[in-house]
Amino acid sequence: MFGIYREMLYQKSTLEIEIKMLLKKHLDTFLKDESGLRVFFPLCGKAVEMKWFADRGHSVVGVEISELGIREFFTEQNLSYSEEPIMEIPGAKVFKSSLGNISLYCCNLFDLPRANIGKFDRIWDRGSLVAINPGDRKCYADIMLSLARKGFHYLLCVLSYDPAKHAGPPFYVPDTEIKSLFGSVCNSQCLEKVDVFEERHKSWGIDYLVEKLYLLTEK
Repeated sequence: MFGIYREMLYQKSTLEIEIKMLLKKHLDTFLKDESGLRVFFPLCGKAVEMKWFADRGHSVVGVEISELGIREFFTEQNLSYSEEPIMEIPGAKVFKSSLGNISLYCCNLFDLPRANIGKFDRIWDRGSLVAINPGDRKCYADIMLSLARKGFHYLLCVLSYDPAKHAGPPFYVPDTEIKSLFGSVCNSQCLEKVDVFEERHKSWGIDYLVEKLYLLTEK
């Protein structure tokens, strides 16, 4: 649900273009010229960046509740894959590319820790935190931090607008909440702010929309 919602938010929009440009612009800061990294995509949807990272020699793991979205990702990226049940989570599956460098878990993100998927060097949170119900953010942040390996880099994208005019989703995440959620473990740095307001966003009742890209690193 959330991942597919995110695709509706980002796909074929100025925001989609801007976020890809932001990722490429800050890629060196994110990857630190390291190879063979494990990269986690929460609420991955059909994010094309997953193949982009895999093609560069990294191992990608994502979680998405929509099986259709996962199948469409592999089809659209022309990747063959296999699927198998996740024994720890009844009804859940994991889809793996034939090369073994992309594994997408089809389950509720909050159930994922039961699968013991290991820890990650990098987390690319694009449209995930902003899709989570505000009441679930603390649990979400705890899961993200539990998956982070020592020395991790976590790129987090959030949207800023007047929350009095739009209740979400996507949900407004203030700077203070990022510090509240992650500050005990992470240093946070806002790398860039980009105006991504489009005519269609007027239907939300807002008159500005700013994309903020944060880098979270271990204290």
